[in-house]
Amino acid sequence: MTQQETLSAEAVLTWHLEAGVDETISEDTQNRFAEKPPAPVAPEVETSETSEAPQSTSSVPSVNGDAAVKNAYTLAAAANTVAELQEALESFDGCPLKKTATNLVFGDGSDAARIVFIGEGPGAEEDRQGIPFVGPSGKLLDRMLASIAIQRSEVYISNTVFWRPPGNRSPTTQEIAACMPFVERLIEIIDPDILVTVGGPAATSLLGETQGVGRLRGKWFSYSTARLSAPIQATALFHPAYLLRTPARKREAWRDMLAIKAKLGTN
Repeated sequence: MTQQETLSAEAVLTWHLEAGVDETISEDTQNRFAEKPPAPVAPEVETSETSEAPQSTSSVPSVNGDAAVKNAYTLAAAANTVAELQEALESFDGCPLKKTATNLVFGDGSDAARIVFIGEGPGAEEDRQGIPFVGPSGKLLDRMLASIAIQRSEVYISNTVFWRPPGNRSPTTQEIAACMPFVERLIEIIDPDILVTVGGPAATSLLGETQGVGRLRGKWFSYSTARLSAPIQATALFHPAYLLRTPARKREAWRDMLAIKAKLGTN
């Protein structure tokens, strides 16, 4: 038996945690090959909601979703500092993710940052610590920042949703919509020189672009809201989690970081 085949139970559990496997669904294993496939069902008409993977299993009517978004805008608009915004978010119950998450994962960094990074959503380690981008992808982001002589404490980092989606699934349209007023207000309060969307969902939500990051990266966009004094220069960046899975794209990410540094120097 080789050394790799005699790993301790602790090492195996650690590996699973780092991979994001932190939930047990059943005490017994299941042989999926022995199960009968489900009966075919009629295909649904694809909409912006049903085309998202995975789909939301929430049964909350859309009218409740609309009410949650309106309440979010009211709470967010009343905040004038990052601390006030976080306090308002802590009292907000309009996002279903709050019921299943361990901690609120609001943001991390400087309130006076010149660059704001917005990712997709918290993972398992972020949920445990209540801080965004602290797992393996967060460590890579820290190294990416250091490569252009920027410390994590000099930027501000957050996500499109503030609670971890169960099983690290992608957040649904409804969940993003409930959190977006707080995301927008956070950007307005900090008013950075540069906004960087990290990963596809963040680019779609904030830049309104439907193309993948592979096509958006390297380009610059204009981000604005009604309460911003002037539009903010924005760009898209590969998510560090994607770069960990696809290291061949790190060369492009390096060029993007250099472009961000150059753009920052002209402001």
